[in-house]
Amino acid sequence: MAERETASSVSPKCRPFISSVTSQSMNLMICGVGLFLIGVFLALVVNLLQIQRTVTLFPPDVIASIFSSAWWVPPCCGTASAVIGLLCPCIDRHLGEPHKFQREWSSVMQCVAVFVGINHDSAKVDFDNNVRLCLTLAALSIGLWWTFDRSRSGFGLGVGIAFLATLVTQLLVYNGVYQYTSPDFLYVRSWLPCIFFAGGITMGNIGRQLAMHLHIFGPSKQY
Repeated sequence: MAERETASSVSPKCRPFISSVTSQSMNLMICGVGLFLIGVFLALVVNLLQIQRTVTLFPPDVIASIFSSAWWVPPCCGTASAVIGLLCPCIDRHLGEPHKFQREWSSVMQCVAVFVGINHDSAKVDFDNNVRLCLTLAALSIGLWWTFDRSRSGFGLGVGIAFLATLVTQLLVYNGVYQYTSPDFLYVRSWLPCIFFAGGITMGNIGRQLAMHLHIFGPSKQY
């Protein structure tokens, strides 16, 4: 009897709205988990490149994964990736500028490949000095934004991420959590903001694509 009263207390007009909210929440969770897993995977790949080249050095007691990465690096990168990936389409919608440039999975995969390539260059390519390496990676990172994004929100978010992530990294290195070989920008390498900028653009594009297919921030025509 009580169950019937509860069911009848919900207006038929409200049921589609409640169903829509539930579906939105589920899709948002799926998108967040997907972005987290992608961020973890990319963190392992990028960190493996850096450690193989001895660009970053972790104390022996914190080495705890098959990719010789500190245990806390992948979860932190995964969490940051989820936040960035969800924030980017949300900002687009808030600004009233739905992103329509290069909106297909093939373009997103190419963006990921270029991002990994930029990290590979930072670890493998030898330059005469860090200034030339920094300028090269900066040009590649801006080229990644121009090729796969070209939005004001994406560029602004990338710059903000580069600033905040570099600041956090400086604090971590300062407190002895890990270190960079041959630091030339306080405690880190000068090209590090370029990597964070490119990573922000990459995760933003992945988040936009997932949001569009899951219809998280609006109808499929926009996302």
